[in-house]
Amino acid sequence: MKIAGLDIGTTGCKLTVFDESGKELGKAYRDYPVRREVSGHEIDVTYLMDSVYAVIAEMTAEHADIGGIGVTSFGETFVMTDGDGKPLHTSMLYTDPRGAEECAELTEKLGAAHIARVTGLAPHEMYSIPKMMWIKRHSPEVYAAATNIFLIGDYVVRHLTGKAQIDYSLATRTMAFDINTLTWSKEIFDAAGIDVSLMSTPVPSGTITGSVTAEAACRTGLRRDCIIVMVAHDQVAAAVGAGVFNGDKAVDGAGTVECLTPIYDTLPDIDVMAKGYFSVVPYVIPGKYAAYAFSYTGGALIKWCVDNFSGGRSMAEIEDSYGRDEPTGLLVLPHFAGAATPYMDTGSRGAILGLTTATTVTELYWACMEGVAYEMRLNYEALADSGIRFTRLCATGGGAKSKYWMQMKADVLNMPITALKTVNAGTVGCAMLTGVATGVFADLADAASKMVRETETFYPRPELHAKYMEIYARYKEVYKAVRPLVS
Repeated sequence: MKIAGLDIGTTGCKLTVFDESGKELGKAYRDYPVRREVSGHEIDVTYLMDSVYAVIAEMTAEHADIGGIGVTSFGETFVMTDGDGKPLHTSMLYTDPRGAEECAELTEKLGAAHIARVTGLAPHEMYSIPKMMWIKRHSPEVYAAATNIFLIGDYVVRHLTGKAQIDYSLATRTMAFDINTLTWSKEIFDAAGIDVSLMSTPVPSGTITGSVTAEAACRTGLRRDCIIVMVAHDQVAAAVGAGVFNGDKAVDGAGTVECLTPIYDTLPDIDVMAKGYFSVVPYVIPGKYAAYAFSYTGGALIKWCVDNFSGGRSMAEIEDSYGRDEPTGLLVLPHFAGAATPYMDTGSRGAILGLTTATTVTELYWACMEGVAYEMRLNYEALADSGIRFTRLCATGGGAKSKYWMQMKADVLNMPITALKTVNAGTVGCAMLTGVATGVFADLADAASKMVRETETFYPRPELHAKYMEIYARYKEVYKAVRPLVS
């Protein structure tokens, strides 16, 4: 039986098909438009669903015997629908500024510490529940007409199976899910004035939702007995795809967003986590938890540098031209799209300090990589008191292809980092959990032995670590120095 992973991102979705031995057989991708303006950042989920149907149809044309598809998606974004699953509005992305006032009101009612202890999240307007409150206040006719509220993952699963199920990790991204009881928090929904019965049924990550409907089969070419699995939030799926199941390892998601994902073998100290706005998310293994420490601009910053300053050279060409093995001495604050953890400050801006007339484009590029690595170090230190114990990183995403960046991260963090062959660990994690759910694999360890492929491990060099730490001591002061100067 062939299995597949469907990874739904903010700007596009991809489906990757595998055989029973874990070999990749093919993949398809479609993007969809996103509207970003000062007043709001939105996506039309109708276009998103059309893209989902398209990637599945492309793959079934080549692989008609797909027996199971796992679904993972980005978080926070939701859509209110009618009884037929038809969207009643365009959907706000997590970067949308609306919901700040409502988040403040909810925090005033319940207290920030209490919300964090219930949900594993420090209150922030990026999450779903404040934005639901905004819609109810500003578009009451939409809320009144709604019979369901879906996040993106369960919206897609609903259209493929006719059933409304959401896994625990994705549900957590609403800021209204109780990670202690693994149920929706009626207390938070009541305080927000949102009907909890509109939400999908929470289930463990990797739960089989059901087989595809006749309509979905018609639109995609899937067999009616194809099983759909509600997998997880995309960062959790990526951790599975990286083969990280215990607290001794963490994931370096080196994609557009840079995300450090440690695994906790028990519930971490929520008060410590909340101080740095670190999410605590139920993991796929019962009793374990994942956390997210991230920078909005990881690979996105490197792409910005290449697009604007490379003169047509590729990333590899720029990296090969650096010619020396030492820090640049420049300081790049990588807040070009605002600051994520441990600040969660959308008003922060990027900065480049230390430029001279002798600074080259190659040095600027290298300094941008350093800035992302320093920000990772900052998050690592902010997590130190939370109970982390990882001593090795597993790197996924496009950034894992850069041997220079991998070595730099190993030197800055002072720990080994292993690059994985799979760029998109999310679809691999989806397929692994789908294979376990459908009996293709005996368990996650069996799935990992077949599907997780390591390429090279980079080890820290003590002399380079010492040099980076001298500069890092100054880097830690940049945010405090620059933030008062930008609006």
